[in-house]
Amino acid sequence: MQPKSVLGERNVAVNVKPHPRFPEIYWVTVEDGTRKLATKNFAAGTVVYGERLVSFKGDEYRLWDPYRSKFAAAILKGLDTVPISADHRVLYLGAASGTTASHISDIVGEGGHVHCVEFASRSLRELVNNVCVFRYNMSPILSDARLPESYSRMVGRVDNIYCDVAQPEQARVLADNADVFLADGGWVMLAIKAQSIDVTKAPSVVYQKEISILEARGFRISQVVGLEPYDKAHAMVVAQK
Repeated sequence: MQPKSVLGERNVAVNVKPHPRFPEIYWVTVEDGTRKLATKNFAAGTVVYGERLVSFKGDEYRLWDPYRSKFAAAILKGLDTVPISADHRVLYLGAASGTTASHISDIVGEGGHVHCVEFASRSLRELVNNVCVFRYNMSPILSDARLPESYSRMVGRVDNIYCDVAQPEQARVLADNADVFLADGGWVMLAIKAQSIDVTKAPSVVYQKEISILEARGFRISQVVGLEPYDKAHAMVVAQK
């Protein structure tokens, strides 16, 4: 299988600088002077979702689209803490076809690993064929995130859990997985999709309910960031167990 580099646009960036607070995340200044988030490409020469590739001083970077990734959107909306870093083991719930999971793969690098749980077989096939085949630090798992015991033998203890599931009881799903997999003192990131939980209530009410569930399960909430205009009725929660 050939890498999908034909989907990316390879150009020389004006400049690349490390993010001042978040290791393995970068600011790329492109030709028109605007700054874009990026991660260093773990699978050089390949792209995942048509993102632009830029080369700088012998390294290749992938621009990180906040309209395609809630993680990137949260950083641009003022996230104070990015708990995922190099060499971390991460459990990703709701990995879909791998857009955000691939950027997490870039961040954790060679010494880390991303366990990708996805329920939809079509999305998992895309994840395997377009992403995991080029990235040995990612493992696809076809399973229901509501049933962590079904994949407990494949995962083990993790440093972080990233949860982006489009179903009700999102906080409970995350907490149940944390009980099984999250190391002591580990951090989680929960992308709350208000309309997947209750379309009859205001998003702020839904966010508070999910946050209350996490608190009741022993999490300390570090920050809650709304993701508009990148994602309507979405918020990112960062918390520590």
